[in-house]
Order: sequence, then C-alpha cells, then structure tokens
Amino acid sequence: MCGIVAYIGNRDACPIILKGLKRLEYRGYDSAGIALMNKGLQVYKKKGKVKDLEDFLVSKDISGSVGMGHTRWATHGEPSDRNAHPHYSNSQGIAIIHNGIIENYDSLKKDMIQRGHTFLSDTDSEVFIHLIEDVYENNKCSLEEAVRIALTMVVGAYAVVIMSKDHPEQLIAARKGSPLVIGIGKDEYFFASDATPIIEYTNEVVYLNDFEIAVVRNNQLSIKNIEDVSTTPYVQKLDLELSSIEKGGYEHFMLKEIFEQPKSITDCLRGRIISSQGHLALGGIRQYLNKLVHADRIIIVACGTSWHAGLVAEYIFEEYTRIPVEVEYASEFRYRNPIVREGDVVIAISQSGETADTLAAIELAKSKGAVIFGVCNVVGSSIARASHEGAYLHAGPEIGVASTKAFTAQVTVLAMMAIMVANKKGIIPENKFQELLIDIENVPRKVEAVLQQNQKIKELSEYFKDARNFLYLGRGFNFPVALEGALKLKEISYIHAEGYPAAEMKHGPIALIDDEMPVVVIAPQDSSYEKIVSNIQEVKARKGKVIAVVTEGDTQITEMANYVIEIPRISEALSPLLTVIPLQLMAYHIAVLRGCNVDQPRNLAKSVTVE
Repeated sequence: MCGIVAYIGNRDACPIILKGLKRLEYRGYDSAGIALMNKGLQVYKKKGKVKDLEDFLVSKDISGSVGMGHTRWATHGEPSDRNAHPHYSNSQGIAIIHNGIIENYDSLKKDMIQRGHTFLSDTDSEVFIHLIEDVYENNKCSLEEAVRIALTMVVGAYAVVIMSKDHPEQLIAARKGSPLVIGIGKDEYFFASDATPIIEYTNEVVYLNDFEIAVVRNNQLSIKNIEDVSTTPYVQKLDLELSSIEKGGYEHFMLKEIFEQPKSITDCLRGRIISSQGHLALGGIRQYLNKLVHADRIIIVACGTSWHAGLVAEYIFEEYTRIPVEVEYASEFRYRNPIVREGDVVIAISQSGETADTLAAIELAKSKGAVIFGVCNVVGSSIARASHEGAYLHAGPEIGVASTKAFTAQVTVLAMMAIMVANKKGIIPENKFQELLIDIENVPRKVEAVLQQNQKIKELSEYFKDARNFLYLGRGFNFPVALEGALKLKEISYIHAEGYPAAEMKHGPIALIDDEMPVVVIAPQDSSYEKIVSNIQEVKARKGKVIAVVTEGDTQITEMANYVIEIPRISEALSPLLTVIPLQLMAYHIAVLRGCNVDQPRNLAKSVTVE
C-alpha cells in the first residue's frame, strides 16, 4: 500500500527520496511527506501527489544526508496534511514513516492520552511513534531497545523507518507483514517498500524478515530479531534493470505493460519449455512435485486479478490433471474454518508476493498440514519465502496499478504446472502434450498479433467512453476472462461493469439489456461456441450493443455482432491468454478518453499489504 523510502550516506538525501517516492507513487498517493536531519529533525508533508510536496519544498531548506519519505494510501484518517507521514512523537524529537495497520492503536492511544500525550492526526501510525517515545523515556533505554519493546506491544502489520534528533546519524527500521528492503551502497544505505527506488544506486539488497529490526549507525548495518538476537544479513543481487521501471516512450505504464506481454510471456517460458524436445519443467517445484501429482485436492488462494488467474487455472487443472480444484478468495478463506487436509496442496497467487490476506491464508493452510506452492512475480517476497516451493513469473516490474502482464504470466505458469502434472500422471496423450507445448511456445507471437489491432480497439472505444454500464459474458475457460475484463474497466475508467457466465445472463442480468447497454462477449471457436451464439442472439433481440472477441475467420458471430475483435486460433485451454488482451486495451483506451488517471486509479493501490 503506502510507499517508504529512506536514505543515509554522504549524498543529499532529499533528491534521492523524492525520486524514490515518485517511483513508489503507484503504492500510495493520497499524500506525501519527508523528514530530514537538518538543524534538527524537520518534517514536511502535503496532501496530494509527490509533485505537491515538491512544490511545497521549494522555499524550504532541504539539505541533509539523512532522511526518509512516504507516500500514503489512507486507512485511518482521511487524506490531509495532518494525516500525511512522517509523524512526530509527542516531543517532536522522533519521527516515523509506517506502512501497515496497528490494530490495537485505539486502546494504546487512550492510555497515552491519559498520561498527557497530545495527538495531531487521526492515524494509527502516530500512536506507534508516541508509544516508542513513551517506552524510550520511561525505560531509560536506547532508542533501538525502545523500538524492540514497543513492537512487542502492538498488534498488526508494519514496515517502519524511524529517525531521532538525538541520534542524527542513525536510521532504525523494522517489519512484520509488510515489505521492506535495504539497499547497500558504498558508505550509504537505502530503505524502500520495494526495489524500484534502489536499483539506480545499487543492486545489493537485504530483504528484512518478519520481526527483524535493522539499524544503520556509524556506516554499519546490524539486524536483530524481536528477541534481541543478532542475525546475519543475507545480501542478494537484484536482477532488475532501470529501464524496466521507466515508461520507455509510452504515455502510461499500463499501456507499456500491455505491450510488454509478448516479452513477459517469453521470459516466463524461457528455460522451462522446449517443444521440439518434449521438455517442460518448472525448476522451483521439483522437490514437492510428487505432492502436487498425488494431491487429493488443490486449493487456490488469491485476491483480485490473481483470483481470476486462479479461476482459469481451475479449469485447466481439472481438464488435464483430473484433480479437484477449489478457488478461494484469500480474504474469505482466512476468516472461516476451512477444511484443509494433509493431502491437500495450496497454490497461492500474488503479483507482489506481499498480499496480506494471501499471506495469512498460507499460514492457516500450513498450520493444517497443506503443502504450499507460491506463484509470484517479486523475487524474495514474503509469499515466496513462506511457501514450500513455487514458481516466479519473471514478468518484470509491473508499475500500473491495474494488473495486465502479471495476469497473463500467472496463467502461463499455472498452465505449465497443470500440463506438467498431467504428463507426470500419465493421463494426457503424448500427441496432446506435444500440441500444448507447441501452442504455449507460440503464445507470445499470437499475443503480438492481437496487439496489432490496438488502433482498431482505440477507435471502437470512442463509441463507449460515455457508457454508464458494461456487461461481459464468457463461457468455460473464458468465463474468468469476462470477470477480468469487467474488473479492468471498473478499476481505471470508473464505469460500472459486471462479468457473468454467459448462460447466467438469463438468470438476472438480461433485465439490464437495452439499446444503451454494451455487452462484451468472449466467443472463440471452442466447445461452447454454439451456446454462446445463442446468448448473442438473446442480447441482440433486446437491442444490446455486442462487442465480440472471436477466432480469426469467424463468419457467424461477425455477422451478428456490432463490433468484432479477432484473435488467432489456439488450444481452448490457452485461449484466455489471447482473449484478455483486447479487453485490457479497451479498458485502457476508454479510461484515457474519459480523462482518468490510468496508472493511479482513485482509491486503489498496487500492493494490498493491509487487511
């Protein structure tokens, strides 16, 4: 959710922090702020974008080589100057930036008010720093020890960085359930919510684990756990290029990422599949592969777009492996008493690898004896570390809040997993296995062919930019694509849209159809083709405007629909990798035509690291 950047070293901290905050603005953009060690501890913050903070800083002294900054996604307290981070302690001698939620903040706050503390914001984060100072003053201990003690008193999730005017050359950071990465440079250190603000300066990083506290002092990094036991930092090399987090000439990150899909899927396949040799292997799931092959049941847990990818995977796994699959919203799974047995396999899907509900679902399933496979994009993320095994997407950074290339990479990885398991079980004919391998290898080329229709889709979008509602219909493997298409439109254009199984239209949504209702029908020539032709006829009989996604050369639906977008022919199970592309493009162009902020849609953040 919120974005964190901090710096300690020999350079001016402010330019580094502001640049980093801009790269993290997709995580939170209700307000922004910065703290600098400059003739004391100075805090500047402003409601709005990072640009508003920059304008506010023009007349300020922003010198100093130690500092921290924050972009906020509001949880406790509305977006405002006073609720923006950083927050001061009661004496204004200590400051904090915080990502996460302190669940017991209310009782802590009431207790401290009784002891004379005055609060200036509505946030739980301010309570956190007041608590740290309260412990610091009353226990007469070091600030590091006060942070450690305070962390044992809070309930919830956090990634924090702390500065103190009494310790001007020190930064303290800690995490539980919210990501925090430390970049190690030459006589300098960087802290951030993810690696995007760091890669310009260093490729050596340490990912903090839950319940770890990091201190940089006297140009030395030390890490201890919450029991005050020192741990050895594990330094990793970032496999990330600066160009991958820049727009590269595209108007928006979302459009760039849509057009990156031929490459991102190719990178996802690289080294894993060679159809000419009948080779398919995911190296990350070797040790526990037999658990997956012999699973009594597969449970997929995910949220949002990742949940839609999980629905596609349900169809593919059941089609080819004959293993029963359940797809669960992680947020619901964790709050009921699910039946999980030791023979079950749980596949957790998350682009960021930090989704709070999915992490909690993993821990619940592990406690019941399930084997966990993680499918994530971010190397070293919390879900990757919490899983027994898993597969990275290798899709590259996804900056746009509305997920596009991560969805197709997730479906690609999950399809490979299913086909590999089916082959290991010996229940898929060799010729079918070979056919699927060839089809998967050809997906990037076929996605490229769909992208060549961008101008046509842009022109089509002109007709629907003022629509108030949309209906998306699909069957079989493409029902989840209908859900994903509707979600994309809602997320970035703010048009109400619903995705439905096409046959369910008659059980309610058909009442909405009139001559002002655009209906997107995903209708490739597959086993449901004749049925979906009937559904289109039902829409047309009620004067609905039909936008159909069809297989190249289709004539029957082409004559019926108002608008047609073609995709190349492909195996039915892999068709979602192609049918979703025009829906992503249409959502993008409609949103741009409506003047919406495509990369930072209102009220949304890229990584949901709080409940």
